Amino acid sequence: MTIHREKAFEDAIEAYLLAEGGYRKGDPTAFDATLALDPATLVEWLKSSQPKAWEKLSAAYGDQVEAKVVQWIAKQCDQNGMLHCLRHGVVDRGVKLSLCQFLPASRANPETMALYDQNILTVTRQVHHDPKRPADSIDLVLSVNGLPVATAELKIQTTNQTVAHARRQYQERDASAPLLAFKKRALVHFAVDADLVFMATRLAGDKTYFLPFNRGDRGGAGNPLNPDGYKTAYLWEEVWARDSWLDILARFIHLQVEERPSPNGKTEKRETLIFPRYHQLDAVRRSIDAARREGPGHSYLIQHSAGSGKSNSIAWLAHRLATLHDENDDLVFSTVIVVTDRRVLDSQLQDTIYQFEHKQGLIAPIDHKRGSKSGQLVEALDGGKRIVIVTLQTFPNVMGQVGELGARNFAVIADEAHSSQTGDSASKLKAVLSAKSLEDAETEDAIPDPETTDDRIEAAMLARGRQ
Repeated sequence: MTIHREKAFEDAIEAYLLAEGGYRKGDPTAFDATLALDPATLVEWLKSSQPKAWEKLSAAYGDQVEAKVVQWIAKQCDQNGMLHCLRHGVVDRGVKLSLCQFLPASRANPETMALYDQNILTVTRQVHHDPKRPADSIDLVLSVNGLPVATAELKIQTTNQTVAHARRQYQERDASAPLLAFKKRALVHFAVDADLVFMATRLAGDKTYFLPFNRGDRGGAGNPLNPDGYKTAYLWEEVWARDSWLDILARFIHLQVEERPSPNGKTEKRETLIFPRYHQLDAVRRSIDAARREGPGHSYLIQHSAGSGKSNSIAWLAHRLATLHDENDDLVFSTVIVVTDRRVLDSQLQDTIYQFEHKQGLIAPIDHKRGSKSGQLVEALDGGKRIVIVTLQTFPNVMGQVGELGARNFAVIADEAHSSQTGDSASKLKAVLSAKSLEDAETEDAIPDPETTDDRIEAAMLARGRQ
């Protein structure tokens, strides 16, 4: 009876993904536990999406082409990580192979859009994944073009099994199994029951750290009632849906690398795979949708609590705004300006966004170590840098140093966690951004000190204007 009830939960999730989510049904017998991928689906993607590349490899490998290419891709995932290979492809015998086509910021290229539609997303049930324990299986594996990117263990309360049991199940598994090895194959592991979802990106036995992936319920933890089904249905109906899932793989997950001094005096490198929590995903996407729909000239507030991952949310939002196109496929913002007092955000933003774009020069942090901060800011704005990171005290220095900027739209992300966001510097920032030109900004900043309260209010309104 227990197995039957859990199977019904599994059935419901699979049925939705196959009917509405944009997935195909995966074959568990086709999964290669040693290589930790689905060779047949991977080859299908390569042949259909890149026929010329496959023809060159066939000439090089002959009858062994399928086995050789699949083994090489598995080796590259082991060495460079699944996320890197999905985003940047692999090179085999001098032939570049794309392992996934993500949705571009601009949809002007029909060939790229056609390739995006060719991606094969599969949901595979009861996958026997561990060569050392052939009887052991995982409830669900989500794959893209034959490459596993997520696993899920499912429990249902009617069997007296909860998400806690799913978490324990992951903790008891061999984390060195090819499918579960950190960053090499599956990037995230979900523990799911009818009410709650938790996730982990690194399995480490009893030390495995799970984060909640819940929507919140009236200001508290958990998930609200769902009149149409399970409380956790948002996971497969919204998050795992084809476009959403590919977007997360392309623009949200990132590898955070920190260097720390070790006891032996050397520097050790600590890698953490960051997967967005639900509130981060929701905040960024809602902000982007509003900016695309309403255009420049609007203000939005995102409320974060301590420890909720604000720095990552800022990085994701800045990157998305910098490449945002409207319904006419026009770029919405010329430059994204991130205003913060936290120096650590400079390097964190650069490292995070570099993983998405993989090119230098996209971000211009304004730092006193690089010379005149005002000069850097002028150069960044005039040079068309996509993202500029400044402290609140630096930005007003631009007044009087930059010529007419012309018709440009700026997206400003203000890290409001600090008291310095209020007062004279903040007023000057708003004055610069609200004026039609920097000459106008200088004029507004030079408003004489009024004598009456009404005059003071009016002067403050003039200085702020529409941001």
